[in-house]
Amino acid sequence: MSIREENPRPRPHVTAYIVTVGAYALLLLPLLAVLSYSFMEPVVGAGATTWRLSLVWYDRLFHNEAIAKTLVTSLQVASCATLVATFIGVAGAIALERGNFPGRRLLVTLTMVPLVMPELVMGLASLIWFSLQGLELGIHTLIMGHATFALAYVITIVRARLANFDGSLEEAAADLGATPGVVFRKITLPIIAPAVGAGAMMAFTLSFDDFLISFFTAGVDSDTLPMRLYSMIRFGLNREIYALSSMLILVTTLGIVVSYRLRRV
Repeated sequence: MSIREENPRPRPHVTAYIVTVGAYALLLLPLLAVLSYSFMEPVVGAGATTWRLSLVWYDRLFHNEAIAKTLVTSLQVASCATLVATFIGVAGAIALERGNFPGRRLLVTLTMVPLVMPELVMGLASLIWFSLQGLELGIHTLIMGHATFALAYVITIVRARLANFDGSLEEAAADLGATPGVVFRKITLPIIAPAVGAGAMMAFTLSFDDFLISFFTAGVDSDTLPMRLYSMIRFGLNREIYALSSMLILVTTLGIVVSYRLRRV
């Protein structure tokens, strides 16, 4: 008989179920409302308004050139920021987890700062830094700002994978004559690949739907999709906003699900 069978977990009180359901309702019901409204079209007739399922708001959204431009910008920024954050993050994670050099503990602590610091502060700090360096705001500053923010997530995820890494595999490959480059390509990288993929997906998701850092680091002609959504809301709600929000919810959800599954591999 296993320990789990000998000491079964106590059944939660009904209050715990009620609190859990209420918490998930507060989280999910607003998202479900946005999704449902994006598929509803009002039909006015005979002094009454009825509703019917329709994709007209998505059709208008896809034919909106301004939104299409911001979508392309968001994809470009998220893709470039993900590549930069992943490349530097993997190298940094290996250095912090395997290395032993002065200032290592300080760097580990500093890596956690973006995870706990408000994005408002990160965005403002990025703006001040770019201004001091004399950089003109544009898509390049957007990429640097997003990559800096996402870098901490990539390092954290890859370091967690490296913490459970069996170093004897690398030692055995080295004893058989493999060079450090071959050991990394043939042994290290394939084993940490799920964590690298999860970190990359997390970085892409964070960059794609980020608003605060984008607000401080974007130039005049480099608005992202969340920034466009904010400008549309300022002039009132319409059904295109619901459709756009639904797309952002879908992209974010897919990114988180893929990242979670990769981390479990």
